[in-house]
Amino acid sequence: MALFENLNLEKGMYQAKGKSLTDVLESLDPSENYVGTPLENLDAFSRQLKRFDIRVSGEGSDCVEKFFQSSNSAALFPEYVTRAVKQGMEDADILSDIVATVTTIDGMDYRSITSDPTDDDKDLAVVNEGAYIPQTVVKTSENLVKLHKRGRMLVSSYEALRFQRLDLFTVTLKQIGAYIARAQLKDAVNTILNGDGSNNPCEGIASATADTLEYGDLISLWATLSPYQLNTILAPTDAMKKILALSEMKDAAAGLNFQGSGKMVTPLGANLLHTNAITSDLIIGLDKNCALEMVKAGDIVTDYDKLIDRQLERATVSCIAGFAKIFNDASVKLTY
Repeated sequence: MALFENLNLEKGMYQAKGKSLTDVLESLDPSENYVGTPLENLDAFSRQLKRFDIRVSGEGSDCVEKFFQSSNSAALFPEYVTRAVKQGMEDADILSDIVATVTTIDGMDYRSITSDPTDDDKDLAVVNEGAYIPQTVVKTSENLVKLHKRGRMLVSSYEALRFQRLDLFTVTLKQIGAYIARAQLKDAVNTILNGDGSNNPCEGIASATADTLEYGDLISLWATLSPYQLNTILAPTDAMKKILALSEMKDAAAGLNFQGSGKMVTPLGANLLHTNAITSDLIIGLDKNCALEMVKAGDIVTDYDKLIDRQLERATVSCIAGFAKIFNDASVKLTY
């Protein structure tokens, strides 16, 4: 009998600090042992699903009750919920396109580092022999990063869900993940615009013509951000329509690309991202490699005790994260 078929699964596996159930299973049953076998494309958790013949997607997916055929298989249910929620977050993800780095911490208190170089600091002049070398000051932020807990509560009885197909239940869980991702994006945008508590709100410029967005305004955004790169633009629906309606954005090649692949032409080479986390008369330009740090207090947390014991009602799925600015002038807002 294969090793993965002999593992004893229990609640304590969810208590490993900084590890998911999949991580724990991988340590007990490494995927490298299955190279060259029919199971080499499965991770340790997927092998456990196969062990208990649980199909979570596709034609012939099982019902929720299939997880509860034994105490061992029931221990897999919270990880299934977590992975489905995480997939929903990834499907709705924009954060990875605006965050420079992600820091995972064990506690709730975290101070980021910050640097506010002057124009002279950015210009590395020639240093004569024996002369003073200009310095860049990097210091710890005065304030703790504000972490926000975002999540949803599952309000349903096991009896109501037991005969529901897992692929349908997955859709609901993925939507919960999408809600969390959008809430975190709103937190990130708020940090960019208003600062992270260290008196560092986003620098702003105004459109040359009130209530109108012109191509020249995008040029001004690009110029103001220099010497940082304008590689990302965040815009709400109204601004997106105005940008895409600019004559400079409607050449034949751009139209064919949008109609054929759904990929929009990007102004000045920047990645154009649509979000409703911004007011309708504002767009944000930033250098994604320098502007923002995401701080996570662990990963997605599920009420594994309740889920394993079939107490789905009022079981929560949540994620704790916050954001801090790295270089304040690596983001600029344009009001029109």
